Amino acid sequence: MKISKRCHYALRALVDLGIASALGHPLVQIGDLAQKENLPVKFLEQIFLQLREAGWIQSRRGKQGGYFLAVPAAEILFGNVIRLLDGPLAPLACVSRSGYEPCSCPDEAHCGVHALMAEVHRAATGVLDRVTLADTVKATLRKIRRNKAAVPFVKMVLRRAPRKKKIAAQPATDRSAPRRKIRPRVKSRAKTGSTRKQIR
Repeated sequence: MKISKRCHYALRALVDLGIASALGHPLVQIGDLAQKENLPVKFLEQIFLQLREAGWIQSRRGKQGGYFLAVPAAEILFGNVIRLLDGPLAPLACVSRSGYEPCSCPDEAHCGVHALMAEVHRAATGVLDRVTLADTVKATLRKIRRNKAAVPFVKMVLRRAPRKKKIAAQPATDRSAPRRKIRPRVKSRAKTGSTRKQIR
């Protein structure tokens, strides 16, 4: 089994989307992915088209848009991604389950090469059909933190985030200064020239 460049790029991009999602930044622009992985944007767009058709990723348009995982990372198996982009995992067609083709061997049941390649196939599928994207993301982040390496995408996302408007600071009041007592104004009553007559 040999993984093509197309499939290799797809796996790397999925891991990057998984990492971004785990860090709380699920939307990633394709330009940031291409820059991080040093990949051509046009080629990555073609790969993402296949991953979208498979239902694993989605996109959102707009200035703050980008690509994101359409399903939980725990539901994406690497074996299925490789099968989508490169076909069967078997090293020989005569040991493949999904793409079986008879070979030129006259006695397949007693062929030593067939038996060996069948064992290789079982070992490969045993790993690729068991390990999920979530497993790989978790292991990758653990290694990044252990080695104190730069965490990807965080700076890119923060750089694009809209800045909050700064509120002008109010001048601080001197609490030590004695406060001036403000007396409430009392409306003066209008004086009348009349006097009250005493009642005897």
